[in-house]
Amino acid sequence: MRIRVGALALWAVVLVEAIVFVSSVWSVWAARGRVVEPAEAPDGPSTLIVLGAKAADGEPGAYLRNRLDVAVDLHRRGVVDRIVSSGNDHDDAGNEVQVMRSYLAARGVPHERIVDDPIGLNTAATCRRAAAEYGVRRALIVTQDFHVGRAVGLCRAEGIDVLGVIAPRNGCTVLSLVRNHLREALLSRPRAMLTALL
Repeated sequence: MRIRVGALALWAVVLVEAIVFVSSVWSVWAARGRVVEPAEAPDGPSTLIVLGAKAADGEPGAYLRNRLDVAVDLHRRGVVDRIVSSGNDHDDAGNEVQVMRSYLAARGVPHERIVDDPIGLNTAATCRRAAAEYGVRRALIVTQDFHVGRAVGLCRAEGIDVLGVIAPRNGCTVLSLVRNHLREALLSRPRAMLTALL
């Protein structure tokens, strides 16, 4: 019995490792040649999709603030002329989209240039709604490096010609980075790969 349990545990570990490997390869393949630093973003005008993240007490968390700062910079440089702010706008999620709009507007982005997507509850939903609801066919999408391959892959699966822009990690704690990397590898990438391919 002990040998059987050990063998099952070993096969489970092998299966998890295989899933992590395959989904990571998919993420790299989907984003190959399609990821840049903010300074390398091609001249626009273009649409920028900003993925939501933690917000609280009317302020963006570190991940979201870094993404929004990139959005402000790209707008000021004339790289983008429309910003789709996508996230969970429920009260218990910190009203991400309202926080994003306020942050962008306070830094000079005109209100009419900001498009609110209040039910972009995850990256797949954001990409799907960008294409179906907001008519996005070509765009930049900004997020952190560990997430950008998945974001690009999901948007491409929706028919969007997309380029990923890497946001910095300023102010992000080591613990949150470790947690996000693990979640990305073990859960988010495998789910995204299935969503994109099925």
